[in-house]
Amino acid sequence: MREVDRASFAAAQRDGAVVIDVREPYEYVTGHVPGARLVPVGQLAGLVGELPRTGRVYMICATGNRSLAAADYLAANGVDAWSVAGGTLAWLRHGNPVVQGMRALAA
Repeated sequence: MREVDRASFAAAQRDGAVVIDVREPYEYVTGHVPGARLVPVGQLAGLVGELPRTGRVYMICATGNRSLAAADYLAANGVDAWSVAGGTLAWLRHGNPVVQGMRALAA
């Protein structure tokens, strides 16, 4: 299972990790991890070639289900992708910051 715990992800995120949010735009705008790029899971196949082939790529969704499937798909296509366990809901439950709207980076 290609899954990373929230604490490990938080450290990687602080260090500038690549984060892909695979939720739908209406979900993303309500609150997402600072720096997360929106790529709905249905559009992921078209972006495989744009993702880094070195270093980890972190996938996140609401609860970790879609991001786990996305991480498995990307791993099968040569990307070192990992799903964030518990997703954005776990991120929020632990008091981590979110950005609202379509901005990928915190102000």
